[in-house]
Amino acid sequence: MSLKLKSGFTFDYDNLYGEGKVTEADLKSYEEDLKKAHEAMKVMRETGFIRAHLSKDGEPEKVLFSQTPYVEEGHINSPSSLKRLQKLTDHVKGNVDVVVSMGIGGSYLGNKVLFDVQCGAYWNELTKEERNGFPKVYFSGNNIDPRSTGDLIHHLEDESKILQYHEKRNLKVLLLVISKSGGTLDTMSNFMVVYDALQKYPGIDVEVIAVTDPNMEKQTLLKKLAIEKGWPQFAVPDGVGGRFTVFTEVGLTLAACIGFDIKSFLDGAKDMDKACQNDDIWQNPAMLNAALKFAASEKHGRDIEVMMPYGDYLKSVSEWYIQLLAESLGKQFNKEGKEVCYGRTPLVAVGTTDMHSQTQQHQEGKLNKVVQFVKIEKWANDLVIPNTFPEAKKLADISGVTMSEALEVARQSNADALASNKRYNACFALPELNAYHLGELLYMLAMSVAYEGELADVDAFNQPGVESYKRIMGPKLQALKAAKAAK
Repeated sequence: MSLKLKSGFTFDYDNLYGEGKVTEADLKSYEEDLKKAHEAMKVMRETGFIRAHLSKDGEPEKVLFSQTPYVEEGHINSPSSLKRLQKLTDHVKGNVDVVVSMGIGGSYLGNKVLFDVQCGAYWNELTKEERNGFPKVYFSGNNIDPRSTGDLIHHLEDESKILQYHEKRNLKVLLLVISKSGGTLDTMSNFMVVYDALQKYPGIDVEVIAVTDPNMEKQTLLKKLAIEKGWPQFAVPDGVGGRFTVFTEVGLTLAACIGFDIKSFLDGAKDMDKACQNDDIWQNPAMLNAALKFAASEKHGRDIEVMMPYGDYLKSVSEWYIQLLAESLGKQFNKEGKEVCYGRTPLVAVGTTDMHSQTQQHQEGKLNKVVQFVKIEKWANDLVIPNTFPEAKKLADISGVTMSEALEVARQSNADALASNKRYNACFALPELNAYHLGELLYMLAMSVAYEGELADVDAFNQPGVESYKRIMGPKLQALKAAKAAK
């Protein structure tokens, strides 16, 4: 059983729905709740209103992520904002040697997805010509790690020395610093360390682009710095939580720096949104996915979701999804203030790698998991496994097929084995790995958690648990600084 869109995007739920799995009766019991959830999505699209949703400051706040695929003046993404992103592309292409993307959470995870899909692991090893004039890209700000930050600084200094020797010019580095408040400890500590070190190094020219809250009346720390220093600015928009911001300038600025097809990405998200406006659950990928996962959790105890894409460069999709599911649905209280401690636990896996490390647990461990596969139907530049050693029968037996065919045989074998032992699993299939289908997948997952939030009666768009440690951490840092000053 599967749901297939006109684009070719497919949700195969055969191993998740039916006898011995989530049943027709299970979904029937949620019939009224699903109607209410679908109506809530309609209201969200039209007004930005989600029942009981407040900002972290306790103020009413619109939810606008469903607006992001629609490029219109007055929207988060508009023709004028896309023109600014094109200007950024034109600026970095041929003029900037290195971009350091500095962010954490959604400001890192979404950007890493775009980089992995567009560039791959060896991007920085390519010549500038092979990169079509686009810069090398490094990531920082996603941990407060002195070794990795120091290694980045030393690496850029070495890059500068090499460039000075061969081309007799300075290394041009763009720091793309992303923080809504400008006070994010992880990101801003890295930014200050890297910025200070590179500014002092004679062979490096540094420029900064600030991606932050655009509010002029209540300017963030980063906004004030950007105005004072004359740094170009892009927006972390209101109404779009960090885990959804890959569809905004938070993600699209990095996309602009690597030649990623922004229009196709947003078109994929837009077409998925249109599919998700269907009130028939069997034709609405996000509603169906949410209902099946919710029923699997609440009626069958399958409250862990293993996101397992097949392909190395899709691992970051799984890591992005971890934040999306955890922050959206891991909630202590429901919308009425009743303690419910709801949430499905997400886990990262990647096939075939984790078939050799995690599958023993998936196959024979507790019956508390849904394994969600992602597969690519047609890979670019596929490779045939050659019959290099015909005298070795076991190796000869795997020759003559493509690597993608072998990858899919492995995935299907895993799915069949799991299903044979009452292990729930499902598969999202993308016709190709490109910007359009990536936009479809990420948007469908985002809309799924919105539906599930309504089914579970929790606010999928706040994150009060994240604020708890921040309130503790601030005074602790001040105490540490005071203690050091007293010595």
